[in-house]
Amino acid sequence: MITLDELDKRILQTLQLDASLSNQELAERVHASPPTCLRRVHRLRKEGVIAREVAILAPEKLGLGLTAIVEITLDHQASEHQIAFEQLVAKEIAVQQCYRVSPGPDFVVIIQVADMAAYHALAHRLFATQANVRNVRSFFAINRSKFETQIVID
Repeated sequence: MITLDELDKRILQTLQLDASLSNQELAERVHASPPTCLRRVHRLRKEGVIAREVAILAPEKLGLGLTAIVEITLDHQASEHQIAFEQLVAKEIAVQQCYRVSPGPDFVVIIQVADMAAYHALAHRLFATQANVRNVRSFFAINRSKFETQIVID
């Protein structure tokens, strides 16, 4: 774990809201000099605190209107079987998140697809044709009332 001072925390909180800021704009918002900001951001990237910077898209504007939250239980839960399942879902671009969980199912995955037909095709590929998948329980989002990527930094 890395130790963060108050300036690091202000930089991270600001970048979580808008990573497209120029170094000059970032420096102004966090009340630091541009060279200091540049050096700090570089260090935070190098140490892996800033894992990556991305654009967050509106799926409904792109015709990806169905979000599925899916619980998966495997027949065999040995580490190699869990890793194999994780590798399988990692290849699917529609799978946005995959969590190994406990207790309950073995995995929870978040899937974003165009419609129910696209979900059915994906579910067939990922779940129905896999011998080690014992149970699949799917929930379909009817409304997204909150979606955040920001991590609270104390």
